[in-house]
Amino acid sequence: MDAGLRDIENAVSDLASTLPAPLQPLARVAYDYRWCWSGDGAAVFRAVDAAHWARTGGNPLRLLTEAPRKAIERAAADAALCERIAALAAQLQAERTRAPAGDAQAPVAFVCAEFGIHASLPIYSGGLGVLAGDILKQASDLALPMVGVGLLYRNGYFHQRIDASGMQHEYWIDAAADRLPCARLSGPDGQPLTLRVPVNDEELIVQAWRVDVGRIPLFLLDTDVAGNSEIGRWTTARLYESNRAIRLAQYAVLGIGAVRLLAALGIEPSVYHLNEGHPALGVFELFARERARGLGEDEAWRRVRERVIFTTHTPVRAGNESYTRELVLTMLGRIADASGLAGGREAFLALGRVDPGDTAQPSGMTPLALRTSRAANAVSRRHGQVARAMWQPLFPGRAVEGVPIGHVTNGVHVPSWLCAPMRRVLDRHLGAGWLARADRAETWLPVAGIPAAELWAARAEARSELVEMIRRRSIGDRLRRGDPLTYASAGAHGFDPERLTIGFARRLATYKRLHLVGLMPERALGLLSGERALQFVFAGKAHPDDGPGKETVQRLFELKRSPIVAGRAAFLEDYDIELAAQLVGGCDVWVNVPRPPLEASGTSGMKSALCGGLQLSVLDGWWAEGYDGSNGWAVDGSVDGDHGAQDWRDAGALFDLLEREIVPMFHERDSDGIPQRWVAMMRRSLTSNGARFNAARMVRQYAREYYGIGC
Repeated sequence: MDAGLRDIENAVSDLASTLPAPLQPLARVAYDYRWCWSGDGAAVFRAVDAAHWARTGGNPLRLLTEAPRKAIERAAADAALCERIAALAAQLQAERTRAPAGDAQAPVAFVCAEFGIHASLPIYSGGLGVLAGDILKQASDLALPMVGVGLLYRNGYFHQRIDASGMQHEYWIDAAADRLPCARLSGPDGQPLTLRVPVNDEELIVQAWRVDVGRIPLFLLDTDVAGNSEIGRWTTARLYESNRAIRLAQYAVLGIGAVRLLAALGIEPSVYHLNEGHPALGVFELFARERARGLGEDEAWRRVRERVIFTTHTPVRAGNESYTRELVLTMLGRIADASGLAGGREAFLALGRVDPGDTAQPSGMTPLALRTSRAANAVSRRHGQVARAMWQPLFPGRAVEGVPIGHVTNGVHVPSWLCAPMRRVLDRHLGAGWLARADRAETWLPVAGIPAAELWAARAEARSELVEMIRRRSIGDRLRRGDPLTYASAGAHGFDPERLTIGFARRLATYKRLHLVGLMPERALGLLSGERALQFVFAGKAHPDDGPGKETVQRLFELKRSPIVAGRAAFLEDYDIELAAQLVGGCDVWVNVPRPPLEASGTSGMKSALCGGLQLSVLDGWWAEGYDGSNGWAVDGSVDGDHGAQDWRDAGALFDLLEREIVPMFHERDSDGIPQRWVAMMRRSLTSNGARFNAARMVRQYAREYYGIGC
């Protein structure tokens, strides 16, 4: 895509001018996140200056502008490294210039409140953003015409510290845009390109930035602009801002701003894909533009619906926010006035209500998106069933099964999430170029013939790497908490690379039920002791306003009273995309125990499965499709209105499986020390899940069934 390309190239040229000639190709690589899923990308930057690479959080721009000059000159004198740099730059250039796939005449605009591309671009919080990042990466791999639009958060999502009692504390770090690998967009006159979005009583000035994700340009909107009020400048400061008025302002900037920006860039998308309800206000801008062409109201809405699809990601109430009449009209009243709706502000409010005629009801983004899109989908088969029942009141007279919400089960971007030890094994056995065929079931068939010793060695290597990281991070976390020195020291020495390692890491909302592990403390402590002791690793964040979510961590920390816990269980702070990759890569068993039916999909388990991890999960979300009785373990996924009784029952089932099946199977070894039944289950997991829960399958399905593009 050419829009904003001049600005990227100018930034590249400026950076290259500061580097020795042999390193200048790295300037273009630094401004293209395609490096982060290239086999040699991170390794090349690390070779320039490993210490500074770690210090900058893997930010290539900061590495090249802040590393000591001696390190830069040393790298430039390394002939072998310069050859690798040239090869990487050539590979990325070839990717960017490939002919587009399919028959699309215009790109898809993928609009989302967050994008998880890489840890160095802190504009994501969790699953929704990481999924959005995987979609952009996969669209690039498939050469699908697409642009992304999101927000550039100056403070991003919060960072986390846990005190000795288990209480979460939050803090934010300013991510200066000029230190990120992005370029501010300029207009034909060379001045920063700006647009305006009316919010409350202010015309917010919005600027935009371009980030390259392989072939896909990601445009990020930003209100931290001189000329805006202090509140206006704060609008795009934090992801999932607690202040509800500011959240509405963000949705206006994201939705209205996305349409206006793409128009200003000369991009006319074939489809607007609203990934969650946050960008739904953009439909009013599309409607107003159709009305300005002289179309009547009904025809204008028909034209809008032809171009909008919507993905809902959660049945949880907190993920489907609604807002009072007063707040909506205060913050968005002028958008309503400018929309051209015949019914004015009342019609504007009605489109966001479950019952349009009930003026006492609040308005929300999900009803608005469902009403104004030509197609909508959930993110797993079971979530589709739940979503149709949940939103049936929007479609009076229709049976639940007739509610127009389909499903596209999520998948994960294989090159981004496949751990290195398993990738090396699969590279040897699945054939050259297998990653381009990873969404085909036949690609994974050779897994059945991989020697057990190879698969087990890869699992052991990944676990060892994880344990090394746990030792390093846990001692730092514990010392910062003020834990006793003996407890902190146990974190450095107690974890064992040969021990069965169980992972639980995700957003710490109460429905995720981290507390199940602590419901039966005697059984939990029993698993941590003895000759066949296992080890737990936990991570996750609770939203700053989620008091009950924070309490789950505190209850877990009560297990610290037992001395055995210090070297057998760790809670790692500040869960992010980098830590997630290490955990899903190294854990032997991945636990997911949400309260059914609230798990829409759950992609972390898919990532673990790619790396040879086995699932111990409730039959909800993706696992309700993935589990076949031979590729992991399952806890009952039926719905029970008695949450307390269900929690006790599911905790019992969890511990039963660990005690009676999982621990014995892990320790059942042949004469060569290999757990043959465990490895057989690994094989089955890889062959049954690898192709199905793959981002290539997901994006092709969106292209075929929702975008109308052959891909």
